[in-house]
Amino acid sequence: MSDDTNAVAVLIPALNEAATIREVVSAALAECGRVIVVDDGSSDGTAERIADLPVTVLRHATPRGKGQALRAGFEEALRQGCEAVVTMDADGQHDARDIPRLLAAARAYPDHLVIGARLLGRERQPVARRRANAVADWGISWGCGVPVADTQSGQRYYPRRVLERFDLAADDFVFEAAILIVAARECGVGVVSVPIAVRYPEGGASHFRPVRDITRITCYTVGQVIGYGHVVASYRRSHGRKPLIHDA
Repeated sequence: MSDDTNAVAVLIPALNEAATIREVVSAALAECGRVIVVDDGSSDGTAERIADLPVTVLRHATPRGKGQALRAGFEEALRQGCEAVVTMDADGQHDARDIPRLLAAARAYPDHLVIGARLLGRERQPVARRRANAVADWGISWGCGVPVADTQSGQRYYPRRVLERFDLAADDFVFEAAILIVAARECGVGVVSVPIAVRYPEGGASHFRPVRDITRITCYTVGQVIGYGHVVASYRRSHGRKPLIHDA
């Protein structure tokens, strides 16, 4: 475990992930001593599966959506004095062994939000999911005003100045798009991506619904593009060059 994990928390939102949560949390603990799990109203004993592990567990009585889970985790990380948070999904799609690579990118690019971009083995993604992600990347990059690789990845490093914007008005999966746009537009934070592998582990189940959620994200993003203004200039900045990639 590296010294720079002392001020970092790994945040894992979870909804009915009893099949995978213990393995995910145990792997995260091997990389970072501070882990926060937000059980978003699970009914399958998710929290009980990690009751004996040295982690902070926050529980919602009923499901409130991923945005509310992340918001609660950000608030808790700030309360604990963290300077950054690394988020991971609880379904096993993310490998905790990539955490040091995200931290290395954060050191190489101070004041950047770091995304674990699923660029390795993309052919393993279902076609519908890959197309939905491509649409989201196109639109959310425009919303950010900078090119972003894999805007839908849930494995990210958020610096403190972004965590402090936890109260922005967005819920469910729209929250991750909203916080990315706010980081780039209002927090003075750049975006850099670290290539990670596409993983669909046995027993994992994504709660993301491509048609429904991409529609919601698109509607939100269009509003942001118009609201910030300079629509054509933003498009040129976000699509006239390639996303920033750090692959040490």
